[in-house]
Amino acid sequence: MKYLYRIYQLFVAIPILIVWTIFIALLVIIGCALGNGNFWGYYPGKWWSWVNIRLFLLPVTVEGRSHLEKGKSYVFVSNHQGAFDIFLIYGFLGRHFKWMMKHQIQKIPFVGRACKASNQIMVDKRGPKKIKATYDKAREVLTGGVSLVVFPEGARTFTGHMASFKRGAFMLADDLQLPVVPITINGSFNVMPRMRDWHWVNWHPLKLTIHQPIYPIEQGPVNVNTTMADSYQAVMSALVPEYQGMVENPDQ
Repeated sequence: MKYLYRIYQLFVAIPILIVWTIFIALLVIIGCALGNGNFWGYYPGKWWSWVNIRLFLLPVTVEGRSHLEKGKSYVFVSNHQGAFDIFLIYGFLGRHFKWMMKHQIQKIPFVGRACKASNQIMVDKRGPKKIKATYDKAREVLTGGVSLVVFPEGARTFTGHMASFKRGAFMLADDLQLPVVPITINGSFNVMPRMRDWHWVNWHPLKLTIHQPIYPIEQGPVNVNTTMADSYQAVMSALVPEYQGMVENPDQ
């Protein structure tokens, strides 16, 4: 079955993925240029991700959508197991949101231009002014029910285990007094770990667990630290036993 799956990827899934990605990227760029950036900046990406997961025949389970209130802004924080995290969250979270992503993504052909056109938040740490600009843009986004998705580890895992969280997302949530929603991803590391980028996709079920929102208890460092610790524990609690426990990520 493994080799049949690889033949399917080579002759069906990968060619469709390439064409589909270029089409969606152009749709986002053109749609956002014409207007209604909220629609074109979110829904084509959702369709792109949903189709990509289905294209590789990966089963998906989602738990916890009922924890979310309609029309409310959240800061979602998730573990980062692999490349398919993007497809899983974008395609199956079911919330209108923007990504907080590394500014280097802008260099990816078509995709980078689409991310910029759709006003995804590019994290640029090359100096205090750029860092401030990143957070100013995030504050603008988190209005009118639009949420934000952040990978607070800062990079994909090398082991399947979680590394430590960075404070940025929690400081932003504290500043705006927004609830933080922890998300646990299982299976993405098994599908395609970062050590095997651009290799074959491995068939494995994917699971997205949406935890209870964590509301601010006050404003300031105590709230930031408490929310970050509680979020970390929530994400860790739903990981499969194989990947329980923290392992430092060398490129955090």
